[in-house]
Amino acid sequence: MRILALLIALCWATPALAADQYEIDKSHTTILFFIAHLGFSQMIGKFNEYDGHFRFDPAEPEESSVDITIKPKGVHTSSEALDEVLQNEHFFNSKQFPDIHFVSTKITVTGERDGDITGNLTMLGVTRPLTLHVHLNKADYRPITNEFAAGFSATGMLKRSDFGMDYAIPMVGDEVKLMIETEGVDLDRKNAEKIKH
Repeated sequence: MRILALLIALCWATPALAADQYEIDKSHTTILFFIAHLGFSQMIGKFNEYDGHFRFDPAEPEESSVDITIKPKGVHTSSEALDEVLQNEHFFNSKQFPDIHFVSTKITVTGERDGDITGNLTMLGVTRPLTLHVHLNKADYRPITNEFAAGFSATGMLKRSDFGMDYAIPMVGDEVKLMIETEGVDLDRKNAEKIKH
């Protein structure tokens, strides 16, 4: 889940990039989760509080890295009452476990603009592997701010029971789908002159 600008590791397809550090642009990032509700629908939740960065080496993308921390207290759904319930000991237990942490361990190229970011996800004090399937949308300078940015779309799947969150299964689904849309800003090139390709 910081789960996302992380995706920059796929930028090796863009020429002239350096092994710079990128910071997640919160104004252009959305982290969502989907979970079945009584078989009627997929409930949608959004994480509003998070921080993350990644490093990317275009020559050796497999040596790039991603690190993200999400605060479950910032979860938002269509119901304020449900938002509060999700903080209790049956779900995120955010008072005892204030952070959800994802750190990459492996990056695998699967296509010209696609790849898998595998890492360790720690939630409720339990660490399990998680793979994000990532697509590079664009890496270039923004025309107004002249910041170098990279944008990605990512998806993943996990079972909440793997982390000890098994309350109300199967009425509330066990499988949780993750969807991330993110942009990261290259801090080292923030004010650099645009490179001509």
